[in-house]
Formats: sequence, structure tokens, C-alpha cells
Amino acid sequence: MSVETSRYMRLLVFFDLPVTTKKKRLAYTQFRKFLLHDGYDMLQWSVYGRILNGSDAEEKHLKRLKTNLPPEGSIRCMTVTEKQYAGMTLLVGPKEFQEKTVTARQLLLF
Repeated sequence: MSVETSRYMRLLVFFDLPVTTKKKRLAYTQFRKFLLHDGYDMLQWSVYGRILNGSDAEEKHLKRLKTNLPPEGSIRCMTVTEKQYAGMTLLVGPKEFQEKTVTARQLLLF
């Protein structure tokens, strides 16, 4: 891995939000829309991830997550290096479109 791509990381967000009332469904929808508008891709149901360029971007996006949290539920996040993310083993099912086409190395071209 080159020096340019070694600082790239992935921020993964895992959440389990209640949807038992209309108000709770609205909070779930607003949080999900925030993630999508903030550049996250859905990896699985309730698992979203985005690429980051260094620890400054990590701090920025963690802060943004904290300001957009719904009032109830369970939300966790984890940061992994791009190399760790690329080493993820897919056990069942095909890779999603974003996983096939976008890598940290390709982001350098944009």
C-alpha cells in the first residue's frame, strides 16, 4: 500500500433503532437519511460505512454522528483501516455495487 492510501480508513456504523410507533419510525428514517446524505453506503441492513481520509475526518464525522443521533436505540461505530476493510471475508451473497467499483486507490483519481 502506498503512502497516499495508507491513511484511508472506513467508519462503520451499526444501529438497532425501535420502529414501534410513528414517532420512532420517523427518528429511524431521519437517521438513515442523514447517513445517506453524509456519504455513507449501506453494507447490510442497519450497517453503513464511509471512507475517511485520516483522523481529522474521523473526528469530524464522529462529531456529526453525535449531533444527529435519534433519542432511542443502540448505535455503535468502529473505524478500520482500508487494508482491514479490504480483507473482510464475504461468506454468503455477492458484493454490492459500491464494493466492486470504489476503492481508496480510485479515490485518488478524482
